[in-house]
Amino acid sequence: MSTKTRLGAVSAGHAETVTAAHAMLAAGGNAFDAALAAYLAACVAEPILASLGGGGFLLAHRSGERTLLYDFFVHSPRHPREEGVDFYPVDVDFGATTQEFHIGMGSIATPGGVRGLFRVHKDLCSLPLLEIAQPALALARNGVRVNALQSYLQGILEPILVATDEARTLFSAANAPDRLAREGDQFRMPDFANFLETLIEEGDVLFYSGDVAKAIAEANAERGGHLDMSDLENYEVIVREPLRLRHRGADLSMNPPPSSGGVLIAFALALLEQAGDIDAFGSIEHVRRLIETMYLTDRARHDSGLDQSDEAPDRLLSDAFLNEYLRLRTEHPLFPRGTTHISVADDAGNLASLSLSNGEGSAFVAPGTGVMLNNMLGEEDLNPAGLQKFPPDRRMASMMCPTLMTREDGTAVALGSGGSNRLRTAILQVLVDTLYFDMNLEASVNSPRLHFERDVLNVEPGFPPATTDWFRDSFPDAVFWDAFNLFFGGVHAVAVHPDGTFSAGADARRGGVARTT
Repeated sequence: MSTKTRLGAVSAGHAETVTAAHAMLAAGGNAFDAALAAYLAACVAEPILASLGGGGFLLAHRSGERTLLYDFFVHSPRHPREEGVDFYPVDVDFGATTQEFHIGMGSIATPGGVRGLFRVHKDLCSLPLLEIAQPALALARNGVRVNALQSYLQGILEPILVATDEARTLFSAANAPDRLAREGDQFRMPDFANFLETLIEEGDVLFYSGDVAKAIAEANAERGGHLDMSDLENYEVIVREPLRLRHRGADLSMNPPPSSGGVLIAFALALLEQAGDIDAFGSIEHVRRLIETMYLTDRARHDSGLDQSDEAPDRLLSDAFLNEYLRLRTEHPLFPRGTTHISVADDAGNLASLSLSNGEGSAFVAPGTGVMLNNMLGEEDLNPAGLQKFPPDRRMASMMCPTLMTREDGTAVALGSGGSNRLRTAILQVLVDTLYFDMNLEASVNSPRLHFERDVLNVEPGFPPATTDWFRDSFPDAVFWDAFNLFFGGVHAVAVHPDGTFSAGADARRGGVARTT
């Protein structure tokens, strides 16, 4: 193990998450040690967005080796329950709009977070896992002060966080255990700290076939969930070749099928490439093209059967399918009318792009662990065939799209986003800002965004007045937000330049913090 302090860059959704990653670089660890330390710290500092009870994806470029995608996302139940399912809706209020999610025991898919942690550590890391976990253990025991974003998230997700006694206890304030933690409160997770130490000592078998697995399976059987021991015992991390493409001189690697985020972003970039250059950021031409592309990409997702057919990704990216949508754009030029990410680069040439999600949480906390399990079976965007109509024993598709990019000048970039079904348009817009307008990462990550879906246009403030007037004239039902909001995703990005220097961009919408050394 090296004792030499590494240089690098980290961008993530909380200062403590970033601090944990940099502690590993300072200890001589690599980008993957830093990413896992950030993951575990995020489970405490960003507990609404990150949990070992969910799953995620790591797009990993190891210096001198090929880029690989580690898929440890959730898996659908092998033997779905046909009756007595504990599954019910809650409305989440984002301020200018609401979104319905479903929670309860019947919303839980098989978690991959724990197995992903151990597999990535085995394959890519250089430091002992106990050392990597030290920042998270300290936060869980000593507490972290709740910041404004985490307080806001707990406020909008309160219907989930108070749905069960164990959820209410988990998210209560250390200084006021009779209520949920809010801004300025100390938040502690002593059960999580104890569980994490035991997990590191015993290995991931504790969660997938040991005492924790048995407790999860028993609770599902008694309280209306789908999971049994076979779901946990058979869960595996899948290592995939990334989806690769070239766009405007840059080589991109993204999350491949069966997840849909990378395929949809690739489709959108192909549409944009056919239209050529764009004159200026925020121009009417720029936003018109973005809206057309978002509309056609969303339509293509449904027309191709993406997420429901193994052949659909190839069809979506075929020349014939793409040409049909280019024709549609010509004939119809316009149609008016809960997740976190960590990016790390180090001075050895390693890049880690890590996207994580627990959904909004199911309100079930695995006994004695401090780990709330996911509600991925309750997210409409992940279940296009309909809620509770999922195919059994299948790796679930996700919009999450950790991305790596190498530009023509040799600059290597790691980026990704949180944001439910908005994250793919967030990543798309950052790529456009970078590759079409040559913005640096900080500017591209924090420029105003729009999102068009289901005939509704959502617009952040900051576009030129003439463009804003065009929005109002063309989209009378458009939603104009009065401030940047996490609704529009949260892109965290880092770059290492040919001269060995680093840069980063952290998305203020999701409490972004970036640090370079």
